[in-house]
Amino acid sequence: MLLQTQHRFSVKDYYRMAETGVLRPDARVELIDGRIIDMSPIGPFHGDVTDYLNEVFTAASNGRWRTRVQNSLRLDDQSEPQPDLVLAKPISYRKRHPRPEEVYLLIEISDTSLATDQEDKLPAYGRAGVPEAWIVNLNELIVEVYREPHFTGYGAKTVLRAGDKATPQAFPDVAVDVAELLMR
Repeated sequence: MLLQTQHRFSVKDYYRMAETGVLRPDARVELIDGRIIDMSPIGPFHGDVTDYLNEVFTAASNGRWRTRVQNSLRLDDQSEPQPDLVLAKPISYRKRHPRPEEVYLLIEISDTSLATDQEDKLPAYGRAGVPEAWIVNLNELIVEVYREPHFTGYGAKTVLRAGDKATPQAFPDVAVDVAELLMR
C-alpha cells in the first residue's frame, strides 16, 4: 500500500505562496496546523449573525477591547486562521496580527464549516491558549461556549439555547441574548 505524503506549511511559506501567486489574491483560505484549508462562502444568515455580534460587542466595548471581524490571528508558526470575530486587546495591529495571549474571546459562526470549526480550528485555538471560544452553530441554533484551554482543545463546554445569555468570561457585564442572536 502506498502512503500519501502530506506537506505542511509554515506561516512564512503561506505568505510566500500568496506573494508569488501560488495562492490567488481572491483565494478564501486559511492555514491550520500547517494545512491550507478552503473557507466556505458566507451566506446571508452567517453574515447577519456576524454583523449582529459586531454591533453588540463594538457598542459595549468602551475601549476595553477591539472587535476584529474576519481578520487573521497568529496562533503559532503553523497556524493563522481567520475567525469570524475576535475581541482582542485594544492595541494597534498594523505591523502584525494578534496572538492568542491578546485575545479575550474568539467566535466562529458555523453552518457549512461546522465540522472544520469543531474538529480542526477549535483544538488549535485551545492548544494555542485562546481563553474562550464560541461556536455559533447555525444548524442547531445553539451557541457552544468553550473554556479552559489545554493541549487537546478545551476542558469545559457549555451549550446555550434560546432563553440563555452568552457572556464572555473576561467581560461578565456584557451579555448576548441567544434567542435575539439566532432567531430574530
